[in-house]
Amino acid sequence: MAATAQPLPPPGDGDDPSLAFGALPGLVGYHLRRAQLALFRRFAQEVTAAEGVTPGVFGLLQLIGANPGLSQSRLAEAMEVDRSAVVRVLDQMERRGLIERAAAEDDRRRYCLRLTETGEAALRRIEAAVVEHEERFLAPLSARERTTLVALLMRLHAGRDHGGKDHGGKDR
Repeated sequence: MAATAQPLPPPGDGDDPSLAFGALPGLVGYHLRRAQLALFRRFAQEVTAAEGVTPGVFGLLQLIGANPGLSQSRLAEAMEVDRSAVVRVLDQMERRGLIERAAAEDDRRRYCLRLTETGEAALRRIEAAVVEHEERFLAPLSARERTTLVALLMRLHAGRDHGGKDHGGKDR
């Protein structure tokens, strides 16, 4: 079935009412990406500018802080990113004094990660800034809508590998 042009969404951040967007306004991926861009743009203005961390670094700090001794490989797997990319970021975090790496006692080839005292203090500050940032970003939504949004996004992510099947293998 061919996609048909959809009416434009209301003008707003970066929308050009003189452009037709074809099928994009009817696609979930288009709106997810626009929301992500808006969220990351504000994150850069409000959190990165003050703390010097990206959303990805914040995520890494969260996982390391919540899982002392976590291996680099497991961290990359949990964040769903390439291990070599994680190692480069960890190198930067280590130079900034936020984390420390130590060889695992049971396998000297594997490195375990921990936040330093500096990293723990930074994470507390950054987390507070992120909570405030998200509060401002989500202000147009009610508490119930926020809960629903997160639940729906979690459901989509959980079903990402199921090819449109529910967890029991039946068509949805």
